[in-house]
Amino acid sequence: MDCKTEIVDPRIPHPEQLKIGKRNAEILFRLNHTMPMSDEYQALLRELFGDNLGEGSSVYPPLMGVCFENVKIGRNVFINSNILAMARGGVVIEDNVQIAANVQLLTNNHDPYDRAVLLCKPIHIKNGAWIGAGATILPGVCVGEHAIVGAASVVTKDVPDYAVVVGNPAKIVKNLDADKFEK
Repeated sequence: MDCKTEIVDPRIPHPEQLKIGKRNAEILFRLNHTMPMSDEYQALLRELFGDNLGEGSSVYPPLMGVCFENVKIGRNVFINSNILAMARGGVVIEDNVQIAANVQLLTNNHDPYDRAVLLCKPIHIKNGAWIGAGATILPGVCVGEHAIVGAASVVTKDVPDYAVVVGNPAKIVKNLDADKFEK
């Protein structure tokens, strides 16, 4: 994962980005007011994520955020309600990930000296990871394979494969036995 910081100044107009943002906002509004898991809902998810939504994945409303075109969701991913994806820096969610309710994926932060400027870094959540309810994942973080992020944790640094992290800032409290997972 390229973790280079992208600098974005929203004061500089980018007509194509404005057009995409307006389109995403309209789709989000319709999606968040449609019966979950209905055919209409599934069509709106496909419209929002395009080819970046893997087979067998479920995303429950409401969804909030920006730049959903920068989100890639693998196969058999479960995302519970009320996710906030500030995805300007890019979000990759690999296969078999579980994300509980009220999770925040924040790929951008503000420059400390010019707060209108956004500093963006990608988030990467690897295969089989589990993100607990109310957790916040900050810019540039990679959550390892089969790792667990405890509820309400704030993840400021990479989480190794098979690690369990909790707290603010999140710290490793144990490591899972890698041999107990199906290969």
